[in-house]
Amino acid sequence: MKVGLEVHQQLSTGKLFCRCPSELSETTAGAFSRRLRPASGEDRRVDVAAQYQASLGRSYAYECGPNSCLVEMDEEPPRPLDDGALDVALTFALLVGARPVDEIAVMRKIVVDGSNTSGFQRTALVAVDGVLTVGDRQYSIPSICLEEDAARKVREGHGEVVYRLDRLGIPLVEVATGPEITSGAEARRVAEEIGALLRATRRVRRGIGTVREDVNVSTEGGSRIEIKGVQELAMIREYVDREEGRQRTLLAVRDELRRRGARVGDPSGTEVGPLCATIASGPLAPASWKGGAVIALALPGFAGLLGPQAGSEERLGRELADQVRAVGLRGLIHSDELPGYGAGPEFVASVRGALSLGADDGFVLVADTSRDRLSTALARVAERAGTALEGVPGETRDPLPDGRSRYSRPLPGRHRMYPETDVPPVPVTAERIQRLGANLPERPSELLARLEHERGLGPEVARQLVYAGLVERFEELTRRGRGSAPVARLLTQELPAAVAEGGEAFAPSDDVLDELLRAAESGRISKEGIPPVLLNLAKGAPSVDRAIAASGLVGLSAEELHALVERIVRGQAELVRARGPEAFSPLMGDVMREVRGRRDGQEVARELRAAIERLSAESK
Repeated sequence: MKVGLEVHQQLSTGKLFCRCPSELSETTAGAFSRRLRPASGEDRRVDVAAQYQASLGRSYAYECGPNSCLVEMDEEPPRPLDDGALDVALTFALLVGARPVDEIAVMRKIVVDGSNTSGFQRTALVAVDGVLTVGDRQYSIPSICLEEDAARKVREGHGEVVYRLDRLGIPLVEVATGPEITSGAEARRVAEEIGALLRATRRVRRGIGTVREDVNVSTEGGSRIEIKGVQELAMIREYVDREEGRQRTLLAVRDELRRRGARVGDPSGTEVGPLCATIASGPLAPASWKGGAVIALALPGFAGLLGPQAGSEERLGRELADQVRAVGLRGLIHSDELPGYGAGPEFVASVRGALSLGADDGFVLVADTSRDRLSTALARVAERAGTALEGVPGETRDPLPDGRSRYSRPLPGRHRMYPETDVPPVPVTAERIQRLGANLPERPSELLARLEHERGLGPEVARQLVYAGLVERFEELTRRGRGSAPVARLLTQELPAAVAEGGEAFAPSDDVLDELLRAAESGRISKEGIPPVLLNLAKGAPSVDRAIAASGLVGLSAEELHALVERIVRGQAELVRARGPEAFSPLMGDVMREVRGRRDGQEVARELRAAIERLSAESK
């Protein structure tokens, strides 16, 4: 297996070809619609992925935000390339020893899925031939590019896709690795290192969606598959491993199909709607496709190879179903899952008879109210079934939450590129490289060493801060006077737990976290009180004060703690007299249940031990 990554990281420098801020907003200030057509590239040929997207016949609506401008709407020419964004890309190139190009020329990459109002994405090659070191291995970085991010998809349906313009034009650094990665676990480690190096520049955006990975996977005998837009670093291993399994399953199916001499029947199919007359419910019932038809495509030699294969969850039938979903149908039914869907053995036998199929032959059924859609869907199913005889077709796939992926479109190629005529080229001067080279940021290894030795953090905590992109926040909070250990614990443990329970929308500011930590340092709440306060903030408490009140942590003075401990110890006098200092553990639980995070645990423990000693001394 070979794996290559393309890591895309948003930059916090303002937009790439206009001077608008790169902030997302849920406020809209107007909308407009477009239809996009594919254009030929530099070699006068039309890219297959662009042709595919245009064939879907969709229209695109764009919602303008409060900061939208005419450049984003493609109503005026772009501004020159943003200098700050270019400096970040060049800085990363120097960190991995890449060679900057002499002159940066912006290109247009034809994309007609609606994600760019112009029908193309602007991209520029910045540097080549870098090397990334991870542990004792080195990985090639053949290219580092600077490009504009796409518009943000809001919703889709009924032949229209709605985008919002706020994300369009945010600068992205694209880092491509060579295909030297050989496993999912290794791919994750490489992506982590690239992300940490990009964050070392201190000019990247943070949060969900600000970094995305395209994962390219191929197996021996298979093809290159691009899983596009993976947002969760932790899922890279799963996507790679499951894609390897998918390709190996499809290759095994190919071998068996060839052994059987399998083939694909007439792509126009055979109408079998009349045979469905007795089916009362389900997708094949006449009421489901009223006014349309049910078409059967014969697949001689495919019986038993459309459903799940031994030792795998992957199936060829799912690959065929993805093709009909791409044209707007809900799916298809294949012979390996029948009888079912309301259809009995008699129906299956009648379809086999109509298609003149034998025991080793399979078929698929596609039903819809539109005969035009049916014709398009069936042609794509027939084409995909034909490629199953060859192996694994190269394609772009969308990641799914469970680690699987789904067909999206054909792989794009070189025919989508041509020069950008509205943006002048930018010379990369020796003076610029010298200036950036003299001010390179700390590499991840240097950051780890400093956090361990200067801040006194353990290796694992330091690693979490560096590779989760939390160093800037850690340093900001400690600069305000908060302790290193409490800040590290808050960022790596307590805050992620609150986000997991309260939802990703919970993103407290540094000011809020600082106020919470100060409350713990002052004794207003204990460090054990931080998690419940955070959870109440995640649930919507408007301030730290209100969150503390909602947590029931208000008010427990030193005198009140002393009285509470005395009451509990005196109430368990027999236990103390019998067990002496060993009574501490059961009594500590009783005390902490009443303290409930209002005082620090170590302070409570000291008060409890003192009370036990006093009572023991009195008993003597």
